[in-house]
Amino acid sequence: MILAEMRDYLQQRQRVSLLELARHFAVELDAARGMLGRWIAKGRVRRLATAPRCTHGCCQCDPASLELYEWCEPGSRSTDPPTAQRPETLP
Repeated sequence: MILAEMRDYLQQRQRVSLLELARHFAVELDAARGMLGRWIAKGRVRRLATAPRCTHGCCQCDPASLELYEWCEPGSRSTDPPTAQRPETLP
């Protein structure tokens, strides 16, 4: 049942952080990743390659707040490439 609730939440918000999902559903980060993995396997969710950068310079931001996921409708295209297809940059 929580997978359906997660689907509805993602459809409504379109893009959310892992931290936001974990807090909303009161689950551990790894549990939220596992549930997202089910939707990723079905091609309905993808992890975004680009996350906003923190500008505070304190290095204390939770990395889960920068781990973003997006709901994907069949045949839809996002402007951000998925992580798995992100082109490598040369140093």
